[in-house]
Amino acid sequence: MMHKSTFLLAMVFFVLIGHAQDKPKMYYTDTSSGKPIAKDPTVVYFKNAYWMYYSIANNDKKGWSIGIAKSNDLTNWQKTGEINPEETYEKNGLCAPGAYVENGKINLFYQTYGNGPKDAICHATSTDGIHFKRNKTNPVFRSTGKWNNGRAIDAEVIKFKGKYFLYFATRDPEGKIQMQGVATAPGNSNFNRDAWTMAADKSILYPTLAWERNCVEGASLVNLGDELYMFYAGSYNNEPQQIGIAKSKDGITWQRLYNHPFLENGKQGTWNNSESGHPDIFKDNEGNYHLFFQGNNTGDGNTWYLSKKEIIWKDGFPVLLN
Repeated sequence: MMHKSTFLLAMVFFVLIGHAQDKPKMYYTDTSSGKPIAKDPTVVYFKNAYWMYYSIANNDKKGWSIGIAKSNDLTNWQKTGEINPEETYEKNGLCAPGAYVENGKINLFYQTYGNGPKDAICHATSTDGIHFKRNKTNPVFRSTGKWNNGRAIDAEVIKFKGKYFLYFATRDPEGKIQMQGVATAPGNSNFNRDAWTMAADKSILYPTLAWERNCVEGASLVNLGDELYMFYAGSYNNEPQQIGIAKSKDGITWQRLYNHPFLENGKQGTWNNSESGHPDIFKDNEGNYHLFFQGNNTGDGNTWYLSKKEIIWKDGFPVLLN
């Protein structure tokens, strides 16, 4: 018969092993604020390395900044810097970066924070991945039209059919429903404020499915053939937020691939049972696709981790490998 103390030790061992197995290979966070918080990932390949930009809590815990990490394998990341508020329009914080590489520079599109309906998209460039020069016309974009409240956050820029498409999240006039909008700029754009024009006078993706509740945000785009695929976050943080997919032939009219989440939150007790959210779809230097996302299991906004899953494509549909 097993002694009671031996039995308890065995149970603790199996619980610890279970938690260790639960953690994915990539399990990254940032503790610079005193809490493990890393959100809203965006990944690019630049100067022979992978770079990840993400939201971090400020040291004063009142706002947000942007963290910078570097990797050679997309799994193990080393923090290399931060982008902190410098300009007046950033005084309450900056976050939710979207990175786009072109002509030997990283173009970073990010949002101001803490200004409610006045939060807007800003632009900065870097030639080394760490130091960024702000666009003199910042903020470069705010949403317009009676269908929204003017807010613009969660920027994602992609070049498609000779134009730049800027996808963003905004809210309805009452500020309750978060939804997707889109603007465009010419293919030779410098991304200044006067370059962007609203491409649709309505939301291009509005929460209609039960699991999306009152929010569709955090769009990340990839171009396959003559179509765009949008990975998006449905529901607000921890409701739980989960990831869906839609596709489009023109960048404006979208059709969901599924009525259910493509990537669900984890089961009870797992590292991401509170959510799997805010996606970033990334094609690596070898042609493999990775879906980066944020997750946590506390449900209170005090902890956030970043991870990824590999994806393959079959007949125009993405399939999770792990």
